[in-house]
Order: sequence, then C-alpha cells, then structure tokens
Amino acid sequence: MKDITGAQMRAARALVRWSAKELADAASVGVATVRRAESDDGIPSTTSANRRAIRGALEAAGIEFIPENGGGPGVRLSRRTDRG
Repeated sequence: MKDITGAQMRAARALVRWSAKELADAASVGVATVRRAESDDGIPSTTSANRRAIRGALEAAGIEFIPENGGGPGVRLSRRTDRG
C-alpha cells in the first residue's frame, strides 16, 4: 500500500464530510494523530500503522487515492460505494 500525504488526508476527509474526531474514531487512532498527520503536506511523520489505519478508514468510506502522475497526488469519491 502506497503512503498518502497529509494533504490527501485533509482533502479525503472533506469529501466524506468527517470531522477529525470522526476519522480518528473510524481509524481507531487518536484525534491528535489525525491532526498531526494532516498538518504535513507531504508524507506525515506518524507511524506507518497509523497511516495505514487512516487510509483504510477513508477507503472504507468511499475514497480513492490517486497516485502522483505528473499532476500531483489526489483523491476522489468512488462511484462503487453506497454512502447514502
């Protein structure tokens, strides 16, 4: 699993309209961990286990992480997930 950036985490959380606490709860990490990870535009200095947990929670909520492809990494909502 590829690492994601703090900027991607912030954008993904905004797309699913979660607070930092909601993401922390979904990922089973502390809210301070989410805030610290999101404060970094690059790869956060959190543990890889915490980054995987945050990524997994966001993907379960319907987020797709788009890798660097010359235009920069990004995020989008998946059409496959029923979030209704």
